[in-house]
Amino acid sequence: MARDQIDMTPLQSRDELVTWFEAGIKPPSEFRIGTEHEKTPFTLEGRQPVPYEGARGIGALLEGMQLLLGWEPIMERGNIIGLYDVTGGGAISLEPGGQFELSGAPVETVHQTQSELMAHLAQVREIATPLGIGFLGLGMTPSWSRSQIPVMPKGRYKIMTNYMPKVGRYGIDMMYRTCTVQTNLDFSSEADMVKKLRVSIALQPIATALFANSPFTEGKPNGYLTFRSEIWRDTDNARSGMLPWVFEDGMGFERWVDYALDVPMYFVKRGDTYIDVAGSSFRAFFEGRNNSLPGERPTLSDWANHLSTIFPEVRLKRYLEMRGADGVPWDRLPALPAFWVGLLYDNQSLDAAWDLVSHWTAQERQALRDDVPRFGFKARIKDRYLFEIARDCLKLSHAGLRRRNHVDHSGRDESRYLEPLERILDSGRTPAEEMLDKFNGPWGGSVEPVYQEYAF
Repeated sequence: MARDQIDMTPLQSRDELVTWFEAGIKPPSEFRIGTEHEKTPFTLEGRQPVPYEGARGIGALLEGMQLLLGWEPIMERGNIIGLYDVTGGGAISLEPGGQFELSGAPVETVHQTQSELMAHLAQVREIATPLGIGFLGLGMTPSWSRSQIPVMPKGRYKIMTNYMPKVGRYGIDMMYRTCTVQTNLDFSSEADMVKKLRVSIALQPIATALFANSPFTEGKPNGYLTFRSEIWRDTDNARSGMLPWVFEDGMGFERWVDYALDVPMYFVKRGDTYIDVAGSSFRAFFEGRNNSLPGERPTLSDWANHLSTIFPEVRLKRYLEMRGADGVPWDRLPALPAFWVGLLYDNQSLDAAWDLVSHWTAQERQALRDDVPRFGFKARIKDRYLFEIARDCLKLSHAGLRRRNHVDHSGRDESRYLEPLERILDSGRTPAEEMLDKFNGPWGGSVEPVYQEYAF
């Protein structure tokens, strides 16, 4: 969610940074589910990227959405770059290449996630279709080169675009060519946060395989099932990855603060201006040693903004963000929150999930994460295929959702949203493998049919 936060109180001590995280602690009765998803806009005619400018551009799409929804516009230097729902807490924002993101409101059940999604897609269609814009549900743009993709008018992206090539091969691809679906979940104490963080980091490769959906680059198979996941392996390793230290004794909010203090920053925002501080640590800023802002102390806003530029497989904010999944077509989006809610919001399933992963070493977890983009279900850890572990996880998630027992108007509980994942496991193939079969068969070696079959 790229709405930069405003709280200009200068920070005095490290304790304040820890307190910022502790403010996320909630009783289980107040646990919520947040789902964010990105989709790639394309022109219905010609299937090209959609520019920001012009009568049929992304800016016009956002203006139309604002009129339809009545949400507050998020403006930057006279450009509309997002919308914010003051009453419900949802938001629409733009990723660097125009990927259109819904950051869902915090809701109580996966049923509400599904309703929110259906309403959002209907609203987007109403505005986008007359503009000749469609949306694609893939983890990566299947046919466009980097140079074809337009740049959205957001100051933070300009800074990131300049910095990315210095720290990894694929940062520009990550920014301009990928889409994800992400679930944000709560914790009830520091210990609960640590347990959920460990389980979800260890099991993130399972979600990555179940949602693997980016096998094409520039019209051809790229050799991976989820190239989006491979991109994250070489984007910027100072701010991404599997965080082995999370599994060490003494893990807690303080340990995360120490990690985040040393992650290089991208920018500091002052008024409407983004100041490029790329590569300099938050710790240096905290100690008044930032060359661009000598003697200046960071504010809580600076801290919140910095935390939103850290990209590990699971990210701690005032909630936990599951970050391992490719973007997928609309009917599979609610499966991601369902999967993680069943595992993490039911104590029995959470304990069982911890038993599943607690004996894995840091090296084994890393090897699984490294193998999953290419091998999907065939990746291994110890003597097991990821496929078998995915089956165990789905059973645990299913049981957790049944025990939660939130039923919809037709009496079905939230486990119904796992059905797409159950079908994937029954077939024994990741979504990407199914797509590659189509490419090599009925699609006749062309990715063009994805713009129909995988569109929203």
